[in-house]
Amino acid sequence: MLRWSRWVTVTSTLALIATSVVAIAAVSGKKAGVRDKQVERGLYLSVLMGCGDCHTPGYLYGAPDHERHLSGSELGWTGPWGVSFPRNLTPDMETGLGKWSEREIVTALRTGTRPDGSTLLPPMPWQNFTVMTDADAYALAAYLKSLKPVRHEMPRTVPPGEKYDGATIVMPPPPAWDVPPPAGQ
Repeated sequence: MLRWSRWVTVTSTLALIATSVVAIAAVSGKKAGVRDKQVERGLYLSVLMGCGDCHTPGYLYGAPDHERHLSGSELGWTGPWGVSFPRNLTPDMETGLGKWSEREIVTALRTGTRPDGSTLLPPMPWQNFTVMTDADAYALAAYLKSLKPVRHEMPRTVPPGEKYDGATIVMPPPPAWDVPPPAGQ
């Protein structure tokens, strides 16, 4: 059952890629220009990096909703940081990245810091993106800015120790081998 579900998810993702590539070419009405190629590269990177895994509703349940692609998920992640939620990455001006510049998106990817100074919480793997080339980082940002804006107000982050009754994936305390050393060591 899990294999079938994964195959359906992969097939749906490939269909989304094909549809997006066709749409990009159709919009330009000619061979894809530099910007279109950058957006196409960003789409490729977003799939390769697994952005949709967390940020697309239904994806972790084997039924991604491509009409709300990358609009955030209300499936929370619980850990020592509290409960965090995969945010809306669409360019919606109020609930997504619409007010962010491409440079601010790249900075957040590389440093884990949003334009307002707040930190990207786990499980966002921003540390993995610190080595992205400028071309790839800006391609991903261009792709995110090219998405259809989806209005989706995300649940607020729940601080550690505060009760939350919604659906979450719980990250257990780390085993001894994985405990980070004390600061300064």
